[in-house]
Amino acid sequence: MKLLLTALTGALLLAPMAHAQTPADPFTWLEEVDAPKALTWVEGQNARSAKRLETDPRYATYLAEGRAIFTAKDRIPWPEFRAGGVDNLWQDDAHVHGVWRHASLASYRSEAPAWETLLDLDALSKAEGRNWIWKGATCLKPAERLCLVRLSDGGGDAVEVREFDTASKTFVSGGFRLAEGKQDVAWLDRDTLVADRIWTPGDETPSGYAYIVKTLTRDGQAREVYRGLKSDVGVSPIVLRGAGGRADGLMARRGITFFENEFVLLDAGRTIPVALPRRAEYQAYVDGQVVFDLKEAWEGFGAGALIAYDLAALRAGTAKPELIFQPGPRQATSEVYDTKGRLIVNLLDEVKGAVEAYGRKDGKWTATRLALPKDATFTVRSASGDDDQVFVAAEGFLDPTSLWLADAATGKATPVKTLPARFNAATHEVKQHWATSSDGAKIPYFVVLPKGAKLDGSLPTIMYGYGGFEVAKPPIYLPEMGKIWLERGGAYVIANIRGGGEFGPAWHQSVLREKRQLSFDDFAAVAKDLSARKITSARRLGIYGRSNGGVLTTVSMTQHPELWNAIVVESPLIDMLRYHKLSAGASWIGEYGDPDVPADRAFIETYSAYENLKAGVKYPEPYITTNTRDDRVHPGHARKFAARLEAMGVPYLYYEQTFGGHANDADPELNARRWARHYVYLAQKLMD
Repeated sequence: MKLLLTALTGALLLAPMAHAQTPADPFTWLEEVDAPKALTWVEGQNARSAKRLETDPRYATYLAEGRAIFTAKDRIPWPEFRAGGVDNLWQDDAHVHGVWRHASLASYRSEAPAWETLLDLDALSKAEGRNWIWKGATCLKPAERLCLVRLSDGGGDAVEVREFDTASKTFVSGGFRLAEGKQDVAWLDRDTLVADRIWTPGDETPSGYAYIVKTLTRDGQAREVYRGLKSDVGVSPIVLRGAGGRADGLMARRGITFFENEFVLLDAGRTIPVALPRRAEYQAYVDGQVVFDLKEAWEGFGAGALIAYDLAALRAGTAKPELIFQPGPRQATSEVYDTKGRLIVNLLDEVKGAVEAYGRKDGKWTATRLALPKDATFTVRSASGDDDQVFVAAEGFLDPTSLWLADAATGKATPVKTLPARFNAATHEVKQHWATSSDGAKIPYFVVLPKGAKLDGSLPTIMYGYGGFEVAKPPIYLPEMGKIWLERGGAYVIANIRGGGEFGPAWHQSVLREKRQLSFDDFAAVAKDLSARKITSARRLGIYGRSNGGVLTTVSMTQHPELWNAIVVESPLIDMLRYHKLSAGASWIGEYGDPDVPADRAFIETYSAYENLKAGVKYPEPYITTNTRDDRVHPGHARKFAARLEAMGVPYLYYEQTFGGHANDADPELNARRWARHYVYLAQKLMD
């Protein structure tokens, strides 16, 4: 997956008078992540919430069920093609941090693969007194023996990079080693890397990312090859790998805002601009063609189009873009990968999945649809650069995840592994409905409910929403939700509100910045439609959202406290007037607007939940949770919201895990405890 960088665009500052009129925030001390006073507050909050949730008689049962799921030995070991076989990072109750291991492809396809351990993260953490969380490895082609291993101390986005020899199973003595930081690093050849990182303290964007790209040789010599602006989101290198993993070319992506980019080809000292609209993203390089995804209409291509440039023509200054694929109005491209000779495109069509492989011959692109299960959601787990094999996972709300090995050249696909059913799916069914939002837009949503359920508004229902950053939320198999919630008669809803990527760039862009309120209206419209259909009612409806979903759930709490009785707010953005000053928040100004610009502040402050809590309003009691080591969405958001509720005398629960990062799932045991607390809270509010 490509790393999305984030940062602050150039903007006007509020006039001093405007700042003077803004009341001081009494809870900014909670933004000091590791300050003793703040951590003492966290400790007290955790103890109070644990007493309420972990002493509930259901907690032990939910924990045991969650632990069995997250540490099960019969889970699918997700594969990553490398060195003619596959790698896997495996975690269970005996390997909490995990083991990085390798098997031949033939062995992996068997019922009992013969795994060879490469690196034991638990042993490494113990030996070094660190809390190492795996963040992946990039290996030098074609042999893929030497790898750049990325390790995070605590699970944050900042990583340490070390060179590792997979044959000797040791870190290379005197090899490449880059200190902890938010960075992208790739091989150019055996003795040269290209990287974006903060080379000198202070050389970073307002979002905390690098804007200088350098090559780094094995003898420690660093040479600058590209520089963006300090006001950018960030800059990252893109290595275009051809036959045998050879570096055919080097590009740089300059992130002007979260959604606006400039791409340049770096060629023998020349910087060659690539003709593209600003709303475009690099996707892949295959058969000498550089593939981009257009996020806006441009030069006769519609928004969402996949186009290609010939690399040789780019160098010669004669390149013309050619169309690969143009999505229809109800389609979206969710993932793009490249194999040795094919472009793999994962599609959503009416929020249902399909995967197509594109090949190029005589200047024309043709598609072959992979023979995968119907009515499933697909995820490309790994694409081989040595041939045209692709691992694809298929799943649905009630269909256990299966793994398929496909040949992108022929379209044939074979099942490799299937997750055993983790809950009794026979009791439930899936339906898709459409709600009408405040402006008349039709908003799709899926509901998983008991078969033959009496529609009298009594179904305990969890509604999930996200609605941001063009991230689609199609049906997926959630074992812990099925086991803990569905088996006990609950219902589950995914609201495909605007802001996501379910229907391409337009679905996302329709609620950016000053239009954000429409996304919140969409969510409320789905809740009202559920009540109108008597699937559930406010008394039995709970909502859950994390990250950008934390904006959604807290705004939903303050704008429509009458629509729900439970609110889970996880790893959230909440204080939208200060989000751009916390962690990577400045990078998201393209999504939300800039609070330091008076016109933007005016629309942001109309919905920001932190500023819109009102005395005397009866709010549902929320459960707010975050992670101390989250260096993407600052834990201060969650802390301050809880503190303000406490000061107002509004009931709430707060829990902060001390490591794991933004994903909050780095440790299977702690993940089981996390979900057990979530579901105890939801059961107390919606089932009792």
